[in-house]
Amino acid sequence: MPSVSNIICFANDWSGDPLSKKQIMTRLARRHRVLWVNSINNRRPRLAQKDFRRIVEKLQAFRSGLQQVEERIWVLSPVFIPFHGNRMIRSFNRWLLGWQIRRALKRLHLTDPITYTFVPTSADVVGTLGEKSVVYHCVDEYSAFSDAAGEVRARESELLRKSDLVLVSASDLLKTKIKHNPKTFLVTHGVDYEHFRRATDESLPVPDELKSLSRPILGFHGLIADWVDLPLLAELARLRPRWSIVMVGRGDTDLSAIQGLLNVHLLGHRPYSRLPEYLRGFDIALLPFVVNELTLAANPLKLREYLAAGLPVVAAPLPEIARFEGLVSLASTAQEYVQKIEALLEGKRTGPSRERSDMVAGESWDAKVAEIEELLASVLTNGSGHRPHK
Repeated sequence: MPSVSNIICFANDWSGDPLSKKQIMTRLARRHRVLWVNSINNRRPRLAQKDFRRIVEKLQAFRSGLQQVEERIWVLSPVFIPFHGNRMIRSFNRWLLGWQIRRALKRLHLTDPITYTFVPTSADVVGTLGEKSVVYHCVDEYSAFSDAAGEVRARESELLRKSDLVLVSASDLLKTKIKHNPKTFLVTHGVDYEHFRRATDESLPVPDELKSLSRPILGFHGLIADWVDLPLLAELARLRPRWSIVMVGRGDTDLSAIQGLLNVHLLGHRPYSRLPEYLRGFDIALLPFVVNELTLAANPLKLREYLAAGLPVVAAPLPEIARFEGLVSLASTAQEYVQKIEALLEGKRTGPSRERSDMVAGESWDAKVAEIEELLASVLTNGSGHRPHK
C-alpha cells in the first residue's frame, strides 16, 4: 500500500462506542488520512421518540461542520433524507451526499481516495467520488436486522458488484458474499487487547455497584437488543436466584422479560474506558444470543473482549463462537447454562485470568489491521485481490 493514502470511510456515528469500524480506522490513520462519513442509515425510519431525537442530533452535527477528531481523521456529518426506497429521493440523496463529500475532500486536499465502506446503503454514492478503489467491509448480515430497510439487500448486491475488495468478519458471510464477488476474504474481528487485558490487573478497582452483589456474578456488556435471549436469562435467573446477573449496556429492546427479577441488575451504559473495571468484577461472562439468520453470521466483538479480560465464557453455539471451543463453554438452554456455569464454579475457574488472556494475544486489532493492509496493498498494486503469501 502507498505510504500515505486518502480514505473515505462510511460507518456508524463517530461519537458512538469504538466498534470494529473505529478500531480499524484509528489504526489505518496512523499512516493514512481518513474522512469518516457519519451514519447514512440502514434502518427504516419510524415515528418514534428515539428517531426524532436522532434527527435532531444529526442536524446539530451537520451544523457543526467538518470536525477533526484525531491527527489524521476528519468527521463529516452529512444531511440526507432517511428514506431509501423512493427513486426520486434516492436520486436526490445521491446528489446531495456526493456534493457534501466532494466538498469535504476538496477542502481537506484529499485526492484519489479509496472508499472503505461498512454501509450497504452507501452503494448509491460509492463510485461517484473519484475513488481509485472501493472496499466493502461486511461485519453483519445487514438485511437480517429486525429494523432493516427493505432495500438494504438490493443496495448491498450493488455495492458488492462495485467493490474491488470485499472483507467479511464471519465464515457465514464469506459463503454468501463470495457468490457476488470472488475477491472476498475473511478477516475475523480483533480486540483492543491491552485495554481489556487491564481486567487481569489485581490492582484495578472493581466498581462499588458490584461489590455488594452476591456471588457468582454472571456478566454481560454491550447493547441489549433483540438478538440477546432475554427469556433465557430470565429462566436462568429463576433457576438460580442466589446468582447475580449483571448487564452493562444500553437497552434497545423490550426488557420486560427480565425486569423485576431481584437477581438481574440492569446497570445501563458505562463508558468504554471503564469496561475493564466491570469485567474485573465478573466471575463468568455470558453471551446468550438467540440463534437466527442475523446471529449465525455474526462475530460478536464482546467474545474476544471477555477473553482478553481473562474471563471464562458461557455462550450460545454460534459458528464464530464455536471456533473458540475449549476457551468457551457452549450452551443452548437455560439448564445447559446452569450446568456449564456450575462446572466452572466447581473447578474454581472463575474470574479474570492472565493465562486465559494470554491465549488470545494474537487476536489484537493491530494484527487484524496488518492483515487488512496486506489485502489492500494487493488490490491497489496489481488489482488481483489475491491474499498475499506470508
